[in-house]
Amino acid sequence: MKKPLLTIDEPEPKKATRADRPPTEGFATIVDGHFKSEFDTAEAAEAAGRKLKSAYPYLQVEIYDSAMKVRTLLGSAAAADIP
Repeated sequence: MKKPLLTIDEPEPKKATRADRPPTEGFATIVDGHFKSEFDTAEAAEAAGRKLKSAYPYLQVEIYDSAMKVRTLLGSAAAADIP
């Protein structure tokens, strides 16, 4: 009896992102100077940054806009309470 031939599909090439290089499109969160997550919209990036900032108020969280190549520091009301 013949065994069926198994074929291995070629996996799709992964988009390798480097943490030391800014993204070329979209928005990214920067935590303590390191690029972390990429987002399609500024609102999504800001929501994720505010969630981090509320959980860990001592972090420095910025939003990076790759189209304008600008970093925007996120501030929070809780950060003002820290001495």
